[in-house]
Amino acid sequence: MKKEFDVVVHGATGFTGRLVVEYLMAKYPLGGTSKLRWAMGGRSAEKLAAVRDEIGAPKDTPLVITDAADVASLKALTDRTRLVLTTVGPYQLYGNELVAACATSGTDYVDLCGEPVWMRNMIDAHETEAKASGARIVFSCGFDSIPFDLGVLMLQDEMQKRYGKPANRVRGRVRKMKGTFSGGTAESFKATMAAAAADPRVAGLLRDPFSLTPGFTGPSQPHGAKPMLDEALGVWVAPFIMAAINTRNVHRSNFLMQHRYGADFVYDEMVITGAGEKGEAIAKAMAADKSFGGKDGPKPGEGPSKVERETGHYDALFVGENADGNTLRVGVTGDRDPGYGSTSKMIAEAAVCLLNESAATKGGIWTPAAAMGMPLINRLVDNAGLTFAVETA
Repeated sequence: MKKEFDVVVHGATGFTGRLVVEYLMAKYPLGGTSKLRWAMGGRSAEKLAAVRDEIGAPKDTPLVITDAADVASLKALTDRTRLVLTTVGPYQLYGNELVAACATSGTDYVDLCGEPVWMRNMIDAHETEAKASGARIVFSCGFDSIPFDLGVLMLQDEMQKRYGKPANRVRGRVRKMKGTFSGGTAESFKATMAAAAADPRVAGLLRDPFSLTPGFTGPSQPHGAKPMLDEALGVWVAPFIMAAINTRNVHRSNFLMQHRYGADFVYDEMVITGAGEKGEAIAKAMAADKSFGGKDGPKPGEGPSKVERETGHYDALFVGENADGNTLRVGVTGDRDPGYGSTSKMIAEAAVCLLNESAATKGGIWTPAAAMGMPLINRLVDNAGLTFAVETA
């Protein structure tokens, strides 16, 4: 039976959900040549209609009542749509029933999750069911972790083409970043820390770089928790707050792709602060900054102005070396602030890519790289303001 919608944006009245809808309006207008059938979803029809009018969406834009706490409404939602795109986090608080509903019904799902312990819980609880139903559930389709997951994928594909072997050691390094993390990301961080304080198992999974690869543990990984001189690049580097989720997703991608990067793959992520004493001082100051997730950060539903979003950007470098000593560099950039402007475009393109260009991907719980790979890279370059490029040293 053909479903009524291709995509329902669950959380369309939230800050990031609005941005996703605005992007869909611009790139995939209802009734346009793309023929993408999408709808706005949320708990209140009145609020959905108000947001629809505020952002200038057509009056006939479909509105769907979706309540994360109402199992019946989630069943109705999955009956009507091929894919649910959800921006409603923290997912450990508001995502359990939706993932369960999608896994049961065979409905595809994409989110912005950066919560590795919750993701592992969902893998344990629902992956077998998703494989049976055909549901493709893809976590982390925003700044965490698409630029990093796909940056490593592109580097490894190029290493294989040029040298016949993948890079068994890859360094992910953030060179530049202007913008803010989302209020949802900050709230998820706080919820995860609270869960870890209450449950030793949660704390153990947070420390485990292979927490998303059940049954597989690879070699020892750099912890990335302290500033250091990166001798391979000749610069100082500082801890990167998103490394805790990105590195886990990259290892899961490798796991899902039958260890295309090698069973001995080592990966870390840090922020480049510069050379010499100045770089060292900045790295140490960044490492001492504990403001993320504090009281002054953005709250869920809040975010930067349009100007701030459009003047934000980021630039990440991936440096790989294989067992024969061959090296390669890949750069990934985004033309909007990471937490909102770029994230809203990435998740929208991930949804379209999963529906239209990923027929070979079977049911299960996936990462962006393993589920969509190069077709998603191509979409992000063509539509979403990202670049992926091999660089000379």
